[in-house]
Amino acid sequence: MSEKNASFPRRALQARKRAKHKKPEFLRSESWRYSKLSESWRRPRGLDHKMRRKIKGWPPMVSTGYKGPKSARGLHPSGYREVLIHNVQEVSGVDSKTQAARIAHTVGKKKRAQIIAEARKKKVVVLNAKEVKEAEEVGEEITEGAEQKPTEKQKAKEKKVEKPKHKPAVEKKPAKKQELAEAKEEPKAKRKSAKAEKGAEKQ
Repeated sequence: MSEKNASFPRRALQARKRAKHKKPEFLRSESWRYSKLSESWRRPRGLDHKMRRKIKGWPPMVSTGYKGPKSARGLHPSGYREVLIHNVQEVSGVDSKTQAARIAHTVGKKKRAQIIAEARKKKVVVLNAKEVKEAEEVGEEITEGAEQKPTEKQKAKEKKVEKPKHKPAVEKKPAKKQELAEAKEEPKAKRKSAKAEKGAEKQ
């Protein structure tokens, strides 16, 4: 790839940045009046809406005239053009100089690990390779005779002593219950004995 072609994506990104700098901030209508309305753009649809009719003094509305430069359309911020990949065979069709791979969200861990390994061999940039470490671990498990070593997290869990979630309820002694019952019965017995004594005196 010549120097002229290598600088092309950079120039396209710079042109897009300049065009974006000139664009106005598109605000949602009435968002400056009501706090309940966010500033995120919503197209005004009213028949007599002044913004929709583009009346002077009202904020500008989103339209095709504010498009970015054609050369920069579809470019990733890194300067590559994205190519969606579903399997290992599709990696060979990616140009490592101008294109970057993006693994589809439907691809599983096992196939993702294989795609990342193939992309590294062919020096293809993978844009959504966030789970590289996990993919490597999956690749190691697939290889025959690979011994599974306990991870640091597993070691830490083993060291931790299992504590009961709730404290065991303390059983109340039955002796206390008996004492309380006896204390309640004592004044009743005294009253009965006093009544009996009064009855005996009357007789």
